[in-house]
Amino acid sequence: MHTNTADASASHTDFAHLRRLHAQAVRDSVALIRRVTPDVLSRPTPCSAWALAELLAHMTAQHHGFAAAALGKGQDLAHWSVRPLGTDAVGQYTAAAEHVIAAFATVEGPDRAFALPEFSTTRTFRAARAIGFHLIDYVVHSWDVARTLGLDYTPGAELLRAALPIARAVPDDDSRLAPGRAFRPGLATEEDADTLAKILAALGRSPHWRSPERGTATLDTPR
Repeated sequence: MHTNTADASASHTDFAHLRRLHAQAVRDSVALIRRVTPDVLSRPTPCSAWALAELLAHMTAQHHGFAAAALGKGQDLAHWSVRPLGTDAVGQYTAAAEHVIAAFATVEGPDRAFALPEFSTTRTFRAARAIGFHLIDYVVHSWDVARTLGLDYTPGAELLRAALPIARAVPDDDSRLAPGRAFRPGLATEEDADTLAKILAALGRSPHWRSPERGTATLDTPR
């Protein structure tokens, strides 16, 4: 019984740590998106099918969907619906980001069931895994936004260490070839590449991508 209690305590400590890193990843994205102005919303992004406006709409919708899942309402597809953002896209995004962080804070433990219909309509997912899904999305999408704007993105080393195994666990199969997928087939990378480059490559991003809107060629753009 003592061992079980210790294991449970360690699990909850790890879960609290995961939520803290998740909040960091999401707030990093907010800091970047606050730099977005209306004139850049039509720029292409490393998500090859999406301009920046479409990427922000996707990111905002995912916040609402995952928040609903944390609150026991994830099975309702309306919460996952992607809608064009209005004239205050940055404000809408920021509010959605704080909403998902607050919703995750209500989850009492790592085994709470999350309904994630975008992933499966026949099963639920452990809270720890679901939060990991969301975390890796916002590490990568923060890089997408930063690259689109020509800004640096330097997440903390602790966040990157947590994100790398999550990125490598994302199935790299034909589903990534479907239209509108946020991740593309994985790319090769050098063994001595930094952690962020390895995360990006695992999810189909070339670390060398640059926005053609900034006067430089797009290199190795995922297709």
